Amino acid sequence: MKKLWKPVFFAIVFLFLYLPILILAVYSFTDSTTIGAIRGFSLRNYVTLISTEELRNMIAGTLALAVGSAFIATILGTLGALGAFYSRERTRTAIATVNRIPVINADVVTGFSICVLMVVVMHISKDSYIPLIIGHVTLSAPFVFLNVMPKIQQMDSSLYEAALDLGATPFRALRQVVIPEIMPGVLSGFGLAITLSLDDYFIATYTKPAMFNTISTYVVNATKGSQTSIKTALWALSTAIFVIVLLFVLLGNLRAAQEEKRRERMD
Repeated sequence: MKKLWKPVFFAIVFLFLYLPILILAVYSFTDSTTIGAIRGFSLRNYVTLISTEELRNMIAGTLALAVGSAFIATILGTLGALGAFYSRERTRTAIATVNRIPVINADVVTGFSICVLMVVVMHISKDSYIPLIIGHVTLSAPFVFLNVMPKIQQMDSSLYEAALDLGATPFRALRQVVIPEIMPGVLSGFGLAITLSLDDYFIATYTKPAMFNTISTYVVNATKGSQTSIKTALWALSTAIFVIVLLFVLLGNLRAAQEEKRRERMD
């Protein structure tokens, strides 16, 4: 019975997680304007997605924000993890504790706090992109920290000291010895930072300029509007995002499997 229920249980879980996405993907290839009645096959939604300048600008702006903020967050999170690891025990514990606060804290609180600090206290224009970028860096950097720290702990701590003993400067030892060892954690943190930025709604809502929209804020506003073609084009956008993420996951797993086989052959 246990052998029977395990696949059934996993099938139910996967069905619950992915069936709504699959339904949305099916409707993105139809002429339907509402979920519930499937019409003929059509690529109209994808044509609208590509040909509408407003949608193209929104997607390009979202990607630029995600990559830019993820790059800054990756640098800050990696340096924070390195600094915490080579600090004293009390300092390391304090940094780790402070790092958990943005992770646990609600996004709406973070977004509103940054808006108040930037606009009200520091008098930065609401039309500036600075609050939005700072908000997304604040959201992502703690997760980069959490991804990099385990890799630093797994690293042989004597490698850095050995590089210094051999005549390397601290910066050269960091760049040529430490960074390559923790690069998988850095790349994982960078990818997670991009995902968090793409997914964020509350921080972007409070900190973005009035004329700028991310995918999340645009989708929410579009569902309240009356442009049916835009709404259905977002079905195509959701499907495209899912397929891209799925391809990245499959390629990552394939690369990890090949790396594992290579290590086994070397052993």
